[in-house]
Amino acid sequence: MANIKELSVEDKLRALYDLQLIDSRIDEIRNVRGELPLEVEDLEDEVAGLSTRLEKLKTDLESIEEQIKEKKNAIDDHKAAIKKYTEQQKNVRNNREFNSLTKEVEFQELEIQLAEKHIKELKASIEFKKDTIAQSQERLDSKSNHLGHKKNELDAIMSETQKEETFLSEKSAEYEAQIEERLLAAYKRIRGSVRNGLAVVSIERGASAGSFFTIPPQTQMEIAARKKIITDEHSGRILVDSLLAEEEKEKMEQLFAKI
Repeated sequence: MANIKELSVEDKLRALYDLQLIDSRIDEIRNVRGELPLEVEDLEDEVAGLSTRLEKLKTDLESIEEQIKEKKNAIDDHKAAIKKYTEQQKNVRNNREFNSLTKEVEFQELEIQLAEKHIKELKASIEFKKDTIAQSQERLDSKSNHLGHKKNELDAIMSETQKEETFLSEKSAEYEAQIEERLLAAYKRIRGSVRNGLAVVSIERGASAGSFFTIPPQTQMEIAARKKIITDEHSGRILVDSLLAEEEKEKMEQLFAKI
């Protein structure tokens, strides 16, 4: 490979236009994927979030069921206490002891009523949780299914294009290495500032490709002479003559055909 400093202006223009053709081909491949990778990523995040929420709901449900069990055990304890105090009332020596035990029985009965009230509330909460879990599970299943389809779609596209994209990316790096740093930086800056990524364009019908602004004949002659790098004053793009463009397109088509 010739040293970058030894390249003529024409060689630099050819290298730039070749790089543009390769990068445009990569852009086309990535456009086929479109927003699909982002869709998959968003769906993965959503599925993860739904899974976490579902697990929390199930943990909450287990906690409520445990609380009901504790309340039922407490009721059994209160009933046992009532039985004990009732038995003790049979052996009291005076009204004061009897009344004291009666108050204990009444307290235990109130505790039972309160526990039963809490159990009723907890059971209602369980039904609500179960409905919420069912809905969340249904949503999770739907999103997981959708994610599976999107992943398969992306995998199919990737399997078709990955080899070509890898090859082109390597070629892009090779052609970048032929271009001096300042010129390459300008190319990348222009590419990043235009919507279609075209930093190097040819002259078509007296104007730069995709533009309606006519280029003066003198400037067209200078571009065709390939003695200096000339940019379009309207778009800032680097300009090449149509003959050079056609020659490089033919060369790149042969390269692409090898993939």
